[in-house]
Amino acid sequence: MTPGDTGQDLAAASRAAAGSNGRPVPLGTLICPAEAIFDAGDIFARIDALAADKPEPARLQSEVVAILREATTRGRDAIAAAFAEDPFAARPLTRSYAYLTDGLVAAAFHTATRYIHPLPNPTSSERIAAVAVGGYGRGEMAPFSDVDLLFLTPYKITAWAESVIETMLYMLWDLKLKVGHASRTIKDCLRLGREDFTIRTTFLEHRFLTGDVPLAEELDERLRADLFSSGNRDFIEAKLDERERRHKRQGARYMVEPNVKEGKGGLRDLQSLFWIAKYLHNVDNAAELVPLGVFRPEEFESFADAESFLWAVRSHLHLLAGRPNERLTFDMQVEVAQRLGYTDKAGRRAVEVFMQDYFRHATRVGDLTRIFLTKLEATHAGGSGPLIDRLLRRKPRLSPGYVLQHNRLAIEDPKTFLADKLNLLRLFEEGLRTDLLIHPDAMRLVAANLHLIDDEMRNDDEAAQLFIGMLLNHGNPERALRRMNELGVLAAFMPEFEPIVAMMQFNMYHAYTVDEHTIQCIGQLARLERGALEADLPVSTRAIHNGVNRKVLYIALLLHDIGKGRPEDHSILGAEIAHVVCRRLGLTLDECDAVEWLVRNHLLMSDMAQKRDIADPRTVADFAGAVETRKRLDLLLILTVCDIRGVGPDIWNNWKASLIRALYRQTARALETGTDQLTRETRETEAIANLRNALRDWPARQLESEIARHYPPYWQGLHITAHMVFARLLRDLVATGDPAEICIDLHPEEDMDVTRACFAMVDHPGIFARLAGALALVGANICDARTYTTKDGYVTATFWIQDHDGNPFEVSRLPRLTQMIHRTLKGEVVAREALKSRDKIKPREQAFKVPTRVIFDNDGSDIYTIIEVDTRDRPGLLYDLARAMAEANIYVASAVVATYGEQAVDTFYVKDMFGLKFQTPSKQKRLEERLIKAVADGAERAAR
Repeated sequence: MTPGDTGQDLAAASRAAAGSNGRPVPLGTLICPAEAIFDAGDIFARIDALAADKPEPARLQSEVVAILREATTRGRDAIAAAFAEDPFAARPLTRSYAYLTDGLVAAAFHTATRYIHPLPNPTSSERIAAVAVGGYGRGEMAPFSDVDLLFLTPYKITAWAESVIETMLYMLWDLKLKVGHASRTIKDCLRLGREDFTIRTTFLEHRFLTGDVPLAEELDERLRADLFSSGNRDFIEAKLDERERRHKRQGARYMVEPNVKEGKGGLRDLQSLFWIAKYLHNVDNAAELVPLGVFRPEEFESFADAESFLWAVRSHLHLLAGRPNERLTFDMQVEVAQRLGYTDKAGRRAVEVFMQDYFRHATRVGDLTRIFLTKLEATHAGGSGPLIDRLLRRKPRLSPGYVLQHNRLAIEDPKTFLADKLNLLRLFEEGLRTDLLIHPDAMRLVAANLHLIDDEMRNDDEAAQLFIGMLLNHGNPERALRRMNELGVLAAFMPEFEPIVAMMQFNMYHAYTVDEHTIQCIGQLARLERGALEADLPVSTRAIHNGVNRKVLYIALLLHDIGKGRPEDHSILGAEIAHVVCRRLGLTLDECDAVEWLVRNHLLMSDMAQKRDIADPRTVADFAGAVETRKRLDLLLILTVCDIRGVGPDIWNNWKASLIRALYRQTARALETGTDQLTRETRETEAIANLRNALRDWPARQLESEIARHYPPYWQGLHITAHMVFARLLRDLVATGDPAEICIDLHPEEDMDVTRACFAMVDHPGIFARLAGALALVGANICDARTYTTKDGYVTATFWIQDHDGNPFEVSRLPRLTQMIHRTLKGEVVAREALKSRDKIKPREQAFKVPTRVIFDNDGSDIYTIIEVDTRDRPGLLYDLARAMAEANIYVASAVVATYGEQAVDTFYVKDMFGLKFQTPSKQKRLEERLIKAVADGAERAAR
C-alpha cells in the first residue's frame, strides 16, 4: 500500500486471499458495499450451477463470460455512481476496482481449473498460482488500469498449465480487460529480477490472488531472501536514473497540461519513493516510514493528501475519457474541476482554482520526494561523484554554522541555526555564494519552521538586504527563488506572493503557473545581464549595461504579476501591492516610484508593439509621452523582453523582437530629438529620398512617375525594400496592359521570422478581404498588413505572414504558394466556401471561451479610426472581419494581428467610404454589431 492507505498491507492481503477459498477479499474500505461491486457468492454459485449441467467447454466458457460481463458492468456502474457522490474518495475507489478485478480473475481461474481443465490427481509440477504485480499488485487501480498478472508454476510450464492460462486470458480479454501477463517459475523470477530493475520493481508489489498457496508463499520467501536482501545501491541508482529520464520526457512540474501519472510531482514520483523505501526498509505501508524517521508526521500527512488528490484526478480523467488517459488537457481540466465540485471564486474560474490546488499538491510531492531521494542518493549511492571530479573540485569556504555533507550545504547545529531566524534566508544566500546545492535535511528543517518568519522578520532591515542581495549579488537568483518558493519561504517572507503560488491561468498562451513564470523571468534577466543572450538580444543587452537601476529592475520583474487572480486589473492592483512591498524592503522613494510605474505599465510596450501600427508616427509619439524618459524606456524594454521570454519556450520570436526593437529605437530617437520630429511629412520626405537613391539607375521620367502616383501614407508605412519591390511590380503591371493581371512577390525575411508578401493589382472594393482569404487558404498566419491605393487606380498591399509553426515559408514552397494565391484572387477558388473545412477549432481547445470585445480609438491615429477586435482565434477570423468591413464599404489601410494562445487581437486602421473617421456613437454601434455577428457566424461555422 501507499500513503494514506489504512487498509491491509500486501503480505496481509496475500494471507487473506490464501484463506478465502479462491474468493476475492477487499483490501480495505471500499467505495460502496462489496456485494454491489462483485457479489462473489452469487457469481460463483451461478458458475457452479452452469457447470453442473456439464455443457461443452466452449459453451461453458462463453456463458461464464456473459455472467462476468454483466457483473463487470454492474460493478463499474456502482463504483462510478458512488464516486460521483464522493468525488475525492480516491483510495476506496482504487481498492474497489482492484476488488472487482480480483473477482473476475478468481472466477476465470475457478472456471478454467475446476470445470474446463479439471485435474483430479495433479502431480507436483501441475500446480499454478495467479499473482497480481505492479499497480494491480498494490491494489491501486484507476478505472482503466492495466491488469498485470504473473502465472507462477513450480517447474517448466506443463501442457495443463498452458491450457489453464490460455483459457483464463481469453476470458479476461473477452471482458475487455487490458491484461499484461507472464508465465514463470520461481527460478525465472529470481533470474529476471537480478537482470532487470523494472521486473524487480514489479515483484516488490506482488500479491497472491488465487491458486496454489504454498507455491506463492515460496515465491515470497525466495524474493525476500535472494533478491531484495542485496543490491540496494544499484536499485536506488536505477530508480533515480529512471525518474530523471521520465522528468526530461514530461517537462517541468508547472507545465499547464500535466501528466498526472508520469509528470513531475505526479503519482509515479510517489511510487518511486515507495519502491525504494520498501526495498530498503521492507515496509508494506508508507505510514511505517514515520516511526523509521524517514518522514515527519506532518510531511507524511501532506504526502498522503497529495496522493489521494492525484488519484482522484486520475480516476476522473479515466471515467471522462472512457479509456486510460493520464494527461490533464485543457478540455479535461474544466470537466474534472466540475466533477470535483469546484466553483468560480473571486474573479477566477473554477478550473483555475482547481489547477492551483493541483500544482500545489504536485509541488509538495516534488519537495518530499526530492528530500527523500536526495538523502538516499547521498547515503546509499555514493553521492560525491567521480573521483577525478572530487580531486579537481575546490572545496568552498563556508560561513560559520555550515558544513559540507556529500558535497551539499548542510547545517552544523539545527538548534543554533534556528536561534536566529534570519538564517532561514541566509541558508539560500550561502547556497548561491558557494554554488552548492542545499542538503535535504536543511531543506526539511526550514520547511518545518516557516512559522519563524513573522512580521518582525519581514520588516527587518537586515532581512530585506539579505533578500535583495540574493537577487543582485550572485548571478543566479533563479535557483534560490525556485527553492525558496517550493519550500514556502518566499510566500512566508513576502505574503503578497502567496496567492500566485501554483496559480494557473486557463489559457493556451502561458506555459507555466504565475509563480514559475515570474521565476523564469528572473532567470531571463540574470542571463541577459551576464551577456548570455547578447546574440539574440543585442539592444536589450546594451540597455542593461547603460546604467539602469538593477535593484528596481529585479524587484519590478519579481512583482510584475503579483496582482493576478483577482477581479481588479492586475497591473493596477500589482502597482499598489508593489509600493507596499518596496517600502518594506527599504527602497528609496524614487526606487519605489520606479518599481510601481513599471508594474503598472509592464504590458504597455508589448501592447504598443504588437497591437498598434508602429509605422504611424502617432503611436511612437503617444508611447514616448507615456514613458517620458530614456531611463524608463530602458527599464521597460528589458522588463518587457524578459516577461515575454518567460511566458513559454516558443513564445518569443524574431517577429516580436523586430517590433519591440523598432518601437524602442524610434521612441529613443523621439525622446532625444523631440516628438515634433515624428511627423508624416518628415517620414515622407526621407522615404522618397531613399527611393531616389535606390533607383538612381531608373530613367528620371519613370522614377518621377513612380513617386507621383502614391499618396502620403504609402511613404510612411513601408520600408525602402518594399518601396523598391512595388516600383518594379507596378512597372511590370502597367506594361502588361491587362486589368486582370496580379503581380506577386514573396520574400522570406529570416531575421524577422516572416515571409513578406507584396501584391500589386488594379484596385477594386474588398481587396483586403480577398487577400486575407487567399492567405488563410494557403495556411498562412498573418502578422501584419498594409494596403495603399495609388492615384492611377492600383492597389499595393503588403502582408507579413508565417507558416503554422511560426516560421517563414520555406523557399521551395513559394512557387506553389504564389500559384494558389493567384487562383484564389482570380476567383477560381472561392475563399468563403473553401475555408469551411479548414476553419476548425481542435477539440482540446474548445474549452477556451473568449468573449468578443470591439474597441474604437479615434485618438491613437491622426487620420484613421483604430478598431480593436479581441476574440477567440481561428484560421478564418481575419477574413471574416475584413469581409464584414468590405460589405460596410470600409477602407482598411492596415491591420495588426496579435495572438496570445487561443486569444486574437486584430487591430484595423480604417476610414469610412468618405475617407472620414468613425466619430459618431451610432456609426460605431452599427459597425460593432456587424463585427460581432461576423465573429459569431464564423465561430458557429467552425464548430460544425
